[in-house]
Amino acid sequence: MTGLIAFREIVLKVHSRCDLACDHCYVYEHADQSWRARPKVISPEVISHTASRLAEHARDHALPSVTVILHGGEPLLAGPARLRLVCEEFSRALSGIAALDLRIHTNGLQLSTRYLDLFDEFGVRVGISLDGDRAANDRHRRFADGRTSHPLVLAAVALLRSEPYRHLYQGLLCTVDVANDPVAVLDALVELEPPRVDFLLPHATWETPPARPDGAPDAYARWLLRIFDHWDRLGRPVPVRLFESLLSTLRGGPSLTESLGLAPTDLVVVETDGTLEQVDSLKSAFEGAAATGFNVFDHAFDQVAAHPGVRARQLGLAGVSDSCRRCPVVRSCGGGLYTHRYRDRNGFDNPSVYCTDLRELVDGVEGRTARRETAPQLSDPAELARSQQELTRILLARLHEDLAADPGWAHAWELLATVERAGEAGTDALDAVLDHPFTRTWVLAALDAARDGTQDAPEAARRLTALAAAAVLRGGLDLPAEVAYRDGEVYLPTLGLLRLGEPGTEGRAALHVTDGGYAVRDGRAEHRFGPAAGDARWQPVRTWSPGPEAALVAPVALEDLDPYRNCFPRPPRLRLGAGEAEEWRGRLDRAWALLHKAVPEFARAAAAGLTTLTPLAGGPRAGGWGEAGRHGPGALGVPYAAGVRETALALLTGRRRTRLRALTEVADLYALDGQWQHRSPWRERPVPVSRLLADVHERVAVEAYRRATATPEPGGSDRIHRALDRLSEAAELTVTGKSLVAELRYELKTVDA
Repeated sequence: MTGLIAFREIVLKVHSRCDLACDHCYVYEHADQSWRARPKVISPEVISHTASRLAEHARDHALPSVTVILHGGEPLLAGPARLRLVCEEFSRALSGIAALDLRIHTNGLQLSTRYLDLFDEFGVRVGISLDGDRAANDRHRRFADGRTSHPLVLAAVALLRSEPYRHLYQGLLCTVDVANDPVAVLDALVELEPPRVDFLLPHATWETPPARPDGAPDAYARWLLRIFDHWDRLGRPVPVRLFESLLSTLRGGPSLTESLGLAPTDLVVVETDGTLEQVDSLKSAFEGAAATGFNVFDHAFDQVAAHPGVRARQLGLAGVSDSCRRCPVVRSCGGGLYTHRYRDRNGFDNPSVYCTDLRELVDGVEGRTARRETAPQLSDPAELARSQQELTRILLARLHEDLAADPGWAHAWELLATVERAGEAGTDALDAVLDHPFTRTWVLAALDAARDGTQDAPEAARRLTALAAAAVLRGGLDLPAEVAYRDGEVYLPTLGLLRLGEPGTEGRAALHVTDGGYAVRDGRAEHRFGPAAGDARWQPVRTWSPGPEAALVAPVALEDLDPYRNCFPRPPRLRLGAGEAEEWRGRLDRAWALLHKAVPEFARAAAAGLTTLTPLAGGPRAGGWGEAGRHGPGALGVPYAAGVRETALALLTGRRRTRLRALTEVADLYALDGQWQHRSPWRERPVPVSRLLADVHERVAVEAYRRATATPEPGGSDRIHRALDRLSEAAELTVTGKSLVAELRYELKTVDA
């Protein structure tokens, strides 16, 4: 069957009764009472058939691993022999097909060394239910005669924490009760040093709502936020899955728990009689809510995966209610646990019965952590530059993994390493050539070719030898720098183009540093080239130094030589003649002066990090936008034939585009796991948040420029305000993305003032 989401986790009910009488248990105390008609203990036949079905499912879907959770009732009541059979059958069935992750969830009362020795043998990790300190635990987790279970659970945890069993300790599960002291609950759990704590909201629906002693709709949020604050003050001593899931989704990452987020369910339940059911918590909704009509004897897991009830929990955003789809925190809360949405009149097409709690919880965690969770690259250009430098090096190292076996590549790689070891001069020179924007273009193209199977190792090695040679020359290092040239020439990144032969010729030549420049030895002859050599075979990279108001830390390269500059939406100009270059410099001077006079703050921001300008063919496009290509930070493509005003606008908008692109490469501004679409004031059809954010990011600066130059766009500011309002409600924006939206609001406020 196509389109099915495979089950990666099964809950295996090995015993259907319990030795406690917890009054909040969804199995025995809620709507579905099907446990009464089921066998107390799972049979060998059910075990064997379930293991075979899971192995079949894992093989058909090529699953690398599967998780089997032994559950109940109380699973330890099945006894060591039956649990051994479970471990043996599943280990045998999955051998050679998928890795097996065995777990058990227990109240701990029966836990002893005979169980733990068995679990150690098969790597079964153990999770224990405990609601906190004794007062909290005794509120619900008692024996049928009212006796406390707390001392026995503590003894079980102590045994599990001891050697040689500590590695089996998976964590503690705590059901929330707002009548308990949240600080005391967390302290009691932390004292037991669990690898993880899970806090679960008590199962409830709109028909059987949760207890709210003070009648407040956000009582559970306030209780959990007190836990969060205490956990944070303690330095987050143990992982808490609920909080870590929220922090993950707020950063744009995945949900880490079924009870939150929009990730599709991949879990199926096997009852003691072999019945296949949906997630167990559905028993809280109504009798038969979890039923599928399937069993392990007659049906494959794929048939369960196709069940409408299962598919409904795999629809992501489309599977939540209309009000949830329009909520800005839906990516974090996911509409809440599916069970908690139930209402008799319309089933599960509702927000969670904990809706107010979940909204307050998400907003509360975000408000407490936004400053720390916001990526520093957003507000610190130096940090953005460092992150971009690191990204280029990571990509180059990945390319090295593909090409390390090529002799030419290996030789050039070793020279790069030698340059890096040559002290500060070598490090600075290597940084300069690796930070050249079109180095990134080349690396990305080479990685694409490797992925597509069209990799040209000699061509990649030629570029790397040129990078290494350029670093040697820039650093003034006494190192051998041999380059391979093709078609009679070699481009040395950041330096220039050296002609070494007639068109169509190939060869190798040794470069070295001389007084006042560089030299190349080709055969027995040596030729000098470089800044002062005056050799017609040498075409240096030209530079441009605008007025002091630009606040540029170094001259900008006018890059019209690098073969990898062809990375913009329109083609680059060929090498400019001397007169053309001077004319373009003058036009850039006047454009920059206009920008600085009209919008000085935006002009200074545009100057930050600008290192390279490439002249593009043709005149300005409609609107006069600059071009951001597939390159590293610092580069910008500007239409050569544009006038002063258009060039100024191209510099402004192009730098806004490249800044946003650089941010998205090293920081998560929005999640990419949904199909959200947003109305745009500038486009006919709805657009993804990335497009809307990019439009606003550019148009704030454009609006400022147009107002300052007496060419405002009618209604421009109003449209930007509407777009910002829509972005503020975008569920897929991360805390960093929301901070960027706040920054844009501030910029627009200064424009409107």
